Amino acid sequence: MKKRNHAFDLLCGICIIRMVSLHTMQQCGKSNEDWWLEIMQWSYFFMSFFFFKAGYFNKSVTAMPSKAYVLDKAKRLFLPFLAAGTIGNLIYFALQIPVYNKYHHLIPQIQVEHIWENSGFYGNPPVWFLFSFFVTYILIHFLEKLRLAIVARRLPPYAAQATSLVYALFPLVGFWLCKNGNPLWFDLNNVFMGIFFFELGRTWHRIMDHLSPGITITISLLLIIGFVVGNIVFHDASYAMSNNKFTGDFLPVMFNTSAILCGLSGFLIAANVPRIPWISFIGEHSMVYFISHFPMLFFYRLVHISFGRSIYGRYDDVIILLPAIFMICSWLVPYIERTPWLSGRWKKA
Repeated sequence: MKKRNHAFDLLCGICIIRMVSLHTMQQCGKSNEDWWLEIMQWSYFFMSFFFFKAGYFNKSVTAMPSKAYVLDKAKRLFLPFLAAGTIGNLIYFALQIPVYNKYHHLIPQIQVEHIWENSGFYGNPPVWFLFSFFVTYILIHFLEKLRLAIVARRLPPYAAQATSLVYALFPLVGFWLCKNGNPLWFDLNNVFMGIFFFELGRTWHRIMDHLSPGITITISLLLIIGFVVGNIVFHDASYAMSNNKFTGDFLPVMFNTSAILCGLSGFLIAANVPRIPWISFIGEHSMVYFISHFPMLFFYRLVHISFGRSIYGRYDDVIILLPAIFMICSWLVPYIERTPWLSGRWKKA
């Protein structure tokens, strides 16, 4: 059996820790602190990493017939999207009852447009990722089928290669959507960037297959240095995957994000980092933490509001929430992972 490389488990774990910390800081009204904004500026790329990772490990998106492929991704991504979102909504709206009895209005005011403009779930907004991920997989499947059909027509080599370069144009579509107010429903404006990061991961894997570990580490370190320099020079350049928001100029955003995704993953893979127990465990079971943490945050916040106490602007609640969420999610791991319609862990045919 091939020995497991723990690089991506480590990166997934860091990403989840960052995400839960960010959402906790937001709910406690501390996300605009200068020191926190600086941390976010040096770690904004982590949500894009999940798309990059999916592409890195993907061997073929056309191995299955289209119907079987779509059904498989629907079970693993779309069904957990609906399930986790619905559970989050049930918790959220149940807790609105005591809030309404005390204040005679909902927090926040409910808008019907939220159903089609965003992920559709007030009680678990981060599940936008699962739906965008699902659509990304489906689009890549049919784009690859189209590309293979073009290649099969025995076109000149340069024409066949050009079909692969189309993916490099997708960030321009994402950037255009951002500048035009991100008009697509269900938070799908980020799908074009998702496709790019997916293909970047696949391409980086192919490149690494032809490099020795020593050369990979050297190139990866140069890419990491490039990101550090680029993030210092263009410190306002970043990309938020959740709302497809480009901050700063387009080219610095693309260079910085691509450089750090390839550089950091390449360095850790080639260095064959050891397993770091707690962080790697979170990375190995990232889905559980991802779908569970926000309903916990809402439960804590709305229960306190119903008793007349706001957690906004309080660091003591941040200190309570962070270890509590990670401990409860860790306890939930075996239970959720045994529930395939929630975890997406169906047995492979």
